[in-house]
Amino acid sequence: MSTVPLPPRLQPLVAYLDGLDARASIERVRELLEASDVTLDDVTEFVVFESNHYRRNLVSIGPWYEILVICWQSGQRSPIHNHASSTCGLKVLGGVCTETIFDHSPCGQVVALGSQDLGAGYVCASQDADTHQVSNLQTEDKNLVTLHIYSPPLRSMKKFSITGPLAEEWRPPVSEFSQGAGI
Repeated sequence: MSTVPLPPRLQPLVAYLDGLDARASIERVRELLEASDVTLDDVTEFVVFESNHYRRNLVSIGPWYEILVICWQSGQRSPIHNHASSTCGLKVLGGVCTETIFDHSPCGQVVALGSQDLGAGYVCASQDADTHQVSNLQTEDKNLVTLHIYSPPLRSMKKFSITGPLAEEWRPPVSEFSQGAGI
């Protein structure tokens, strides 16, 4: 767990999540993020970037959730992925997030259905086999910071490629996944 104190505006959210005894529904994760008044200023202690990949910064973790601040420089993006058995919600705290949604073709390859630019305050959520990619496609001087809730903590997922039909199972080392490197 992070040694940085929990921002006061996140305390009610964490108190609710600490009380979970099962996975939070996608609707509940979306509601929690939409109701949250947390801003970029509230999480400055967790805003850490890496030059060669996006960076995951652990804010809080419990048996049924984890909260991350993810920092993206221009041109950084996640792989195309799903969330296996977790619900994921993200809120854009600063910058512009481009989310691309994918479907799966009959031959097993992923197909982009479309992309949407999400500005500060925007909330989106996905779970299980929902497949997407998150990117910062803005100019070099424009960073992106997103707040994520995973319920339960994301410990496995599938990564996909537009150049092949096979999905790759990915199980990150917990410390790297929670407190550092992107996928």
